[in-house]
Amino acid sequence: LRDFLLVYNRMTEFCFRHCVCNLNYRLLTGREESCLNSCAARLVRANHRLMGAYVGLVPALLQRRAAEHGA
Repeated sequence: LRDFLLVYNRMTEFCFRHCVCNLNYRLLTGREESCLNSCAARLVRANHRLMGAYVGLVPALLQRRAAEHGA
């Protein structure tokens, strides 16, 4: 849960800084909202790819550790 919240907070801060230009209004402009949606979607897709690679590597790492501890 902590790692998830860390990733979420970083993504939120990055996209906010990248997309929101004017803090004088209560609501987002259409351009800001569109930018935030695409920014968040890109980061979520990247995170999914990284997690997929991680999940693929974990069994090999666990086997290597088990072999090292067994030797």
